[in-house]
Amino acid sequence: MKNWKFLTVLMAMMLLVLAACGTKDEAKKEDKGSTDNKPAEEKKEEATAYPITIPAIKNGEETFKEVTLDKMPEKVVVFDYGFLDTLDALDVKVAGVPQKSVPKYLSKYSGKDYVNVGALKEPDFEAISSMNPDVIFISGRQAAAYDELSKIAPTVFVGVDNTNFVESFKETTELAGKIFGKEKEAADAFAAYEAKVEEVKAKTTSAKEKALIVLGSEGSLSAYGPGSRFGVIHDVYGVKPADDKIEVSTHGANASFEYVRDTNPDILFVVDRDAAVTPEGESGTKAAIENEIVGATNAAKNGKIVYLDPQVWYLSGGGLTSETQKVEDVLKVFN
Repeated sequence: MKNWKFLTVLMAMMLLVLAACGTKDEAKKEDKGSTDNKPAEEKKEEATAYPITIPAIKNGEETFKEVTLDKMPEKVVVFDYGFLDTLDALDVKVAGVPQKSVPKYLSKYSGKDYVNVGALKEPDFEAISSMNPDVIFISGRQAAAYDELSKIAPTVFVGVDNTNFVESFKETTELAGKIFGKEKEAADAFAAYEAKVEEVKAKTTSAKEKALIVLGSEGSLSAYGPGSRFGVIHDVYGVKPADDKIEVSTHGANASFEYVRDTNPDILFVVDRDAAVTPEGESGTKAAIENEIVGATNAAKNGKIVYLDPQVWYLSGGGLTSETQKVEDVLKVFN
């Protein structure tokens, strides 16, 4: 009987000790934020679940195959300056870029900290291969090199679709966020861009002015309308076109100074290609356009020949920084 009483008391004491330990453990969890007390690296991995499969993409006549990434890329090669722009805005590290014509606002990528992977249309396959990259991002200018690049590393097409621009731009932004564990940052940045678009649309909706967009190159002009590479001015920002029948093509429709005069836009938007691709931004486009023929237009008479930033409009575009800058460029005209 005495033994039973002893065992009963002993078991009761053990239960009290275990209960106390459990209470202490719970208190520790509460003090440390419960299950949120995980290293930052673990949280990042949980935010982006790998492997990630990027569906096949058809762009024009080109089809880019489905790509699977088994882990978050560390060595990243980017050929599309718009996507580089987005990665830069999201604070994602990049290893290699084509350095021949990097936009000025992304000039840090032309430094020695980054590998020069060739020119926009002429990738340096040897330099890229020696890097052993985890992923390569391309757009239309590198389409011809797609098969060769795919042999080196998973190659992802990130070019935007000008016929469905906003949705396409949103998809590439979300893709960047998903791949690099920056979903929230990407969503917030895109929401800020959309707010800026609504701001310019509030101005253009009630405006009666009609605009024409031309690209100046070596003294000649090409015209761009809705659905074109510069068509966001009409399709997204709501600026009325002076000519809504311009044929959509990569290089625009051939245009003469007489065509500009006869179209008689209230606003003439000019993208100066020469200023974008020549050393030191040398160009004769402004002198060529501001002649007696174009001088007869409403745009010239009202001081509304607008030279858009060629670094943003011609070289990059499709990036968080560049697209926001584009809206600002057009907003200034209507303010």
